[in-house]
Amino acid sequence: MTVIEIKDEIKKVLDEVPEENLPDVLVLLKELQSTATDKAKRIALFQKIVEEDKEVFQRLAQ
Repeated sequence: MTVIEIKDEIKKVLDEVPEENLPDVLVLLKELQSTATDKAKRIALFQKIVEEDKEVFQRLAQ
């Protein structure tokens, strides 16, 4: 499935979600968004650490 197809499916499902459940769906989506952002930050920090300490890691690998 392409991204566009997935988004279309999500929209279809959202149209069927009862109105009283929409705030819960919004909270869940925001949590997923935050998690993705946090994960990207952790990956960037890890890459920076590896880059800065490349020599140390090479010595440890030997």
